[in-house]
Amino acid sequence: MGKGKDDRLSELRNLIRDHDERYYRDANPSIGDQEYDLLKQELEGLEQAIDPLGLFKTDATTPVEGEKSIPQVGDDRLESFESHRHLLPMLSLDNTYDEEEFFEFDQRLRKLFGDSDLPYVVEPKIDGVAVSLTYLNGVLETAVTRGNGIEGDVITQNLRHISSLPFDLSSFDLPDVLEVRGEIFMSHEEFSRLNDNRAQEGQPLYANPRNLAAGTVKLLDPKEAATRKLEIVLYGIGSCTPESRFSNQSEFHRAIRDWNLPTVEFLKSVPSATDAWKAIQELDQRRHGYGYPTDGAVVKLDSFEMQRIAGNTAKAPRWAIAYKFESERQETFLEEIALQVGRTGAVTPVACLRPVQLAGTTVSRASLHNADEIRRKDIRVGDFVIVEKAGEIIPQVVETVPAKRKSESVPYEFPSDCPSCSSVLIREAGETAWRCPNPGCSEQVKGRLRYFSSRSCMDIDHLGEAVIDQLVDLEKVRKASDLYELKKEDFLELDGFAGKSAENLCESIGKSKQAGLSRLLCALGIKHVGSSVAKELAGRFSSLAELANASQEDLIGMDGIGAVMAESISSYFKDPDSQSMVQQLELAGVVTTRPEVDSKDLPFSGQSFVLTGALEAFSRLEATRMIEEKGGKVSTGVSKKTSFVVAGPGAGSKLKKAQTLGVEVLSEEEFVGLLGNP
Repeated sequence: MGKGKDDRLSELRNLIRDHDERYYRDANPSIGDQEYDLLKQELEGLEQAIDPLGLFKTDATTPVEGEKSIPQVGDDRLESFESHRHLLPMLSLDNTYDEEEFFEFDQRLRKLFGDSDLPYVVEPKIDGVAVSLTYLNGVLETAVTRGNGIEGDVITQNLRHISSLPFDLSSFDLPDVLEVRGEIFMSHEEFSRLNDNRAQEGQPLYANPRNLAAGTVKLLDPKEAATRKLEIVLYGIGSCTPESRFSNQSEFHRAIRDWNLPTVEFLKSVPSATDAWKAIQELDQRRHGYGYPTDGAVVKLDSFEMQRIAGNTAKAPRWAIAYKFESERQETFLEEIALQVGRTGAVTPVACLRPVQLAGTTVSRASLHNADEIRRKDIRVGDFVIVEKAGEIIPQVVETVPAKRKSESVPYEFPSDCPSCSSVLIREAGETAWRCPNPGCSEQVKGRLRYFSSRSCMDIDHLGEAVIDQLVDLEKVRKASDLYELKKEDFLELDGFAGKSAENLCESIGKSKQAGLSRLLCALGIKHVGSSVAKELAGRFSSLAELANASQEDLIGMDGIGAVMAESISSYFKDPDSQSMVQQLELAGVVTTRPEVDSKDLPFSGQSFVLTGALEAFSRLEATRMIEEKGGKVSTGVSKKTSFVVAGPGAGSKLKKAQTLGVEVLSEEEFVGLLGNP
C-alpha cells in the first residue's frame, strides 16, 4: 500500500472516531448523516482494497471490534451511568439514499429465499435515541441505551415522566422476559418551547431535537430530565421468552398496541419490494405533518423465521435497511451575511435568514462555508435562497433563486479585515478559509477558551459561553492558563454570579487540573489534533515536556500521524506564546505528565494485551486502565508480539488469529486471576 493511502486510512479512522465521539457521547455532531456515511464508505473501500479477506481489519468507530457476533456500532456509554448488558445485541441498520440500492437489498434476499416476492413491513425512521426496554413478568425492569451494542447505560430513572410509557403491564399476557426496542425523541413543539425559554434568558439555542433528546436521557438529575418532555415509540423485539410467542413483525406490532405501548403511527405490511417502495414514497409525503423528526423509512422482512435465516453482518441485520430521505429544502430571504471568527482565526460567513420552518425547526441562520463558495454560487445579500439541512442537522444555503433577484443587486465582497479586531485577513496556500492572524483577537480567545473547557477537553462545568464572553471582555482572561489564576472575587464581578455559583465555578476549574495528559493535549487546540490523536500522543509520550522535545521524525513514526500533523505539533511547541502558556499551566498545578511509575516493579511490564469479545465483570475502558496501571499495553491488533488475548463472549476473528499464531488466550476469569497476582 502506498504512503498516501496509508495516511488517508489513518486519517479516516481518526476522523470517524472523533465524529462518533461527538455523535454518541457528546450528542453534538458537527457533520450530517450523509457526509458521515460517505466517510465510512471511503474507509471501507480502502480497507477492502488493501485487505480483501479482512484479516487485519480494525474497527475505527468503537473499541468493540467488528466480528461476526459482536456489533460494530458507536458507543454512547458514559462512566457516570450504570451499565447493563442486553439480552440480545442491539445492532445498527445499514442505510441508503438511493432507490437502486434499495432494490439491490431486495435482490440479495431473493437470492437467498428464491426469486419470488418477499413480505416486508415499512416503518418510519424516527430521529431520536435508540433504547431497549426489558419487561420481566410484565413489569419494566430496565431502560437501556444502545451503548456499544452489547451493553448500554441504564436510563430508567430519566424516562419515568413519559406518560405514554407504562411501567406495569402485569395485567396483560406478556412473555416472561421481553426486550422491546424503540426510540426516545422530542417533539418539534417541545423543542420550540425549550428554545423559546432559552432565547428569553439570553442563552444559546439548542441545535435540534435529536441532540437535545440524547442529552436529556443522560442527565444525572432525573428531576431536570422531567422538565424536558421526552416521548417514546416502540417497534422492535430483542430477546423473548418463550421464543415462539410471535411469528412476524406485524404480529408483534399488534401485540404491543394491545398492551397499550406507544408504537409507530405509520406501519405498512406489504407483499413485495415494489409495494415497499410505494410505502416509502407515501411516508415521505406524510412525515411533514408529523410532530417529531422523521428522517427515513425502515424496511424489514416481516417473517421472524426469514430474519433468522438471513442473519446479521458484523454491524447490522441483513434482513433490514433504512432508506434515508433527501434533505428538506425551503426558500427564504437572505437578510445579511455575518462573519464568525473561530478559535483558529478562520472567518466563517453565516447567512442571516428570514426565519423559515425546515425539517421541523425554525431556521434563521445557515452556513455559507467560505468566500469561494459564496462566489461560486453567486450568493448576494437580498437574494431569495434555497436552504436545506445536511442530515437534518446543519442548515446550509444550497443555491439562489436568480429569477427573484433585484436589478440593483451587487456581488458580495468578502471583507479584507477581521470583523473583531480589524487585522488584515490572510489565506494560506491550499486553504479555502480566510484567517485572522492575530492570536490576541478577542473572538479567537473566546473560541479557544470554549474549546479548552468543553466536555471532551478539560470538562469545566459552569464555564459557559456567556461567562467566557464576560471574562474576555473585562480582560480577566486572555489565554486558557489564565483561568487557573482566577479567584472567587473575579466571578462575583460578573453578571449572574452570587457566592455559591462563584464557588462552584472555582471548584470546577480546580478539579480540571486533574483531567490528565490526553485531555490537556486535546484542550490545547493544536491544529489537526483531536481527542483520538491526543490519546495516542499521551500513550507515546510521558509528559508535555517530552512531547515538546520530540522530533518530527518521532511523530511521523506513530500510527495516524503524517507529515502535516507532525509539523503542526512541532510548530505549536516551538511557539513562544505556547511555551509560556504550558509553563503557566505547570505552575498552576495542572497535571502535564502521566503518573510516574517504576516499570521494572510492575507485573505487566513489557507485555501487550488485546481485548476481544464482551467483558462482563468490567467495561473495556476499566480493563484497559487496570492493564496500564500494571505496566502493560493494550493493542487493537493481534500479532506474534502479543503477550495475551483476553477473550470474552462473542470473540471472533481476533481469537482465531491468536490461536493461529499460538498467542496465549485468557478467559475473563483467568484474566481476573492474573490481575490479582502480585
